[in-house]
Amino acid sequence: MKVPRPWSARAWLDTAHVVIGLPVGVILAGLTLVCAAVPPLMRRGLPLFTRVQRSRFEAFLGARIQPVRSPITWRSRVTWRQIGYHLLSPLVGLAGTVLVAAAWGAAGVGLTAFLQPMLQKRPLVFEFNLREPGVVSVYMAVGFVLLLVAPTLARGMARLDLSVARTLLGPSRHELGQRIETLTESRAGVIDAADAERRRIERDLHDGAQQRLVSLAMNLGLARATLTDLPEPAREAIAQAHEESKQALKELRDFVRGLHPAVLNDQGLDAALSGIAARAPIPVRLRVDIDLRASPTIEAVAFFIVSEALTNIAKHAAATKAQVSVVREGDRLCLRVFDDGCGGARLDGGTGLRGLLQRIDSVDGTLRLSSPLGGPTTIEVDLPCE
Repeated sequence: MKVPRPWSARAWLDTAHVVIGLPVGVILAGLTLVCAAVPPLMRRGLPLFTRVQRSRFEAFLGARIQPVRSPITWRSRVTWRQIGYHLLSPLVGLAGTVLVAAAWGAAGVGLTAFLQPMLQKRPLVFEFNLREPGVVSVYMAVGFVLLLVAPTLARGMARLDLSVARTLLGPSRHELGQRIETLTESRAGVIDAADAERRRIERDLHDGAQQRLVSLAMNLGLARATLTDLPEPAREAIAQAHEESKQALKELRDFVRGLHPAVLNDQGLDAALSGIAARAPIPVRLRVDIDLRASPTIEAVAFFIVSEALTNIAKHAAATKAQVSVVREGDRLCLRVFDDGCGGARLDGGTGLRGLLQRIDSVDGTLRLSSPLGGPTTIEVDLPCE
């Protein structure tokens, strides 16, 4: 915990939170007891009291306590936790106010000890003589120490109040676990839906636009070979259109293959990665050791990782060779991509590796990158098989 300075805004905000917490807690505790006797008032009042306390934490500490959406009934644990906080809040506020106010007050008394001889006519038996420089020095030293301790004490009491509030006003561990489980299932559904949509687009392009381009290129090629008696400008236009159609067909095939290659569904990751390695502009040594296929989503992510990594190697690494290893170890799929290029790759250096990291994070995988200047570069990825 960072210690706030006595003159900082943070120290005074913590102090204000602790001091204001006492009257607010006393008022809300009394209203809670009154409303507890009338169920309709409890259903309306308790959520309002809880919102007041949450707003206090957000205003002074900048901490937002996650609300719990649950009906106010006597059988609900949420109801009893909120009542418990409102009844406990005055005790926490009283302890914090006494300690913090005492620390700030004693610090002020000690630091102003040199002014007090004018107010002290003569020392009593149990008092120190504030006209003596040594006594004044001790007072001021203690006051200075308390001046440094008071912000830390205020911060500690504010943190204690926040911890109690998060425990009683926020969601419980069971509720957080349910939320995490729901979010995990929702995210898995979104990822599967996105992967299914990519497969649908790939099929539509393969069976539709790609076939039309193939037919167009064949017709133009036939016209180019047979219509030799046309004027030279016409034959040049046909030849140019033929070349453009072949280039468009190649680009479309590359795009479709990058979306989701059909061979990945039909023959698995080994065959799909073999096609990538064969088309790479540098020699790629591929090793795939998979006894049992992973889920389609994980296979698609693994294919994208290897494809993007080899593309980055060809564009930026100036490498002469690369190695790709894909091994299944239990319920994990381990990928390793190595190249002997110039190195210097960073996760924050470009969109390619950031895209890899986003894909990997979406399925709770991990990525390790080793790429010193001068090379070599190694990317290691660990993916869950389900």
